[in-house]
Amino acid sequence: MSSWFKRKDKGIQTPTEKKKDVPKGLWYKTPSGKIVDTEELKENFYVSPEDGYHVRIGSAEYFEILFDDNKFKELDKDMVSKDPLKFTDSKKYTERLKDAYEKTKLKDAVRTAVGKSYGKDLVVAAMDFAFIGGSMGSVVGEKIARAIDYSIKNKIPFLMISKSGGARMMEASYSLMQLVKTSAKLAQLAEEGVPYISLCTDPTTGGTTASYAMLGDVNFAEPNALVAFAGPRVVKDTTGKELPPGFQRSEFVLEHGFLDKIIERKNLKKQINLYIDLIQNLPIRK
Repeated sequence: MSSWFKRKDKGIQTPTEKKKDVPKGLWYKTPSGKIVDTEELKENFYVSPEDGYHVRIGSAEYFEILFDDNKFKELDKDMVSKDPLKFTDSKKYTERLKDAYEKTKLKDAVRTAVGKSYGKDLVVAAMDFAFIGGSMGSVVGEKIARAIDYSIKNKIPFLMISKSGGARMMEASYSLMQLVKTSAKLAQLAEEGVPYISLCTDPTTGGTTASYAMLGDVNFAEPNALVAFAGPRVVKDTTGKELPPGFQRSEFVLEHGFLDKIIERKNLKKQINLYIDLIQNLPIRK
């Protein structure tokens, strides 16, 4: 074997802050095999112009899309998880949290913020799948609950962007309690007549689907997002049946009445604000 292509330096590592959900480099390959320039991808709201594939993005990108001039105030930004159960599987929960902090530079799997969107205040809670699979633990539930309180107190519409593998097993019943807590808070929001829009992105599964993701005044999804309680593999194994094409993708879920609309990312800001105006019976902002 020629030595010219052997690596001389061992242990070359890319610093974590350079790693992103959307690869930094010249090209990005979509699951259908289409190649797109990464700068073009960013300019197109992280959607491949070749095949419409919506690349997974996090709270930073959604805030940039939704808030005017990307200006917002983050709420409860320093809240972090404890380890009340002293949970250990293949590694300690405290270690998993430490790894997630270092890898993502996030404090937990949701960020909440308030800012102007088309000139009017909007509270947004956006989940980050990069943080332990967007799993819903006590911090996620508490931050969402407090964001809803902020919406109630200030009479500001609330938008929830879900992207999650479900409940965080390392917090066991503490995690499951968040389903009840967030649902109760949304009931209070509804009583106050403040609009709540839910956006399901890829993937929205488990406890998120069983609570806040399906409780919107209107429930939206991005194209081809997995929206389900139990994933297709579990359903197939449990029922022993072949599943229909596109099962549990947002188009399938819309067709079966669980969603109100599918919105492409480039139309997201306009459509969210249109429905907020419609729900409140206000003049539509141009």
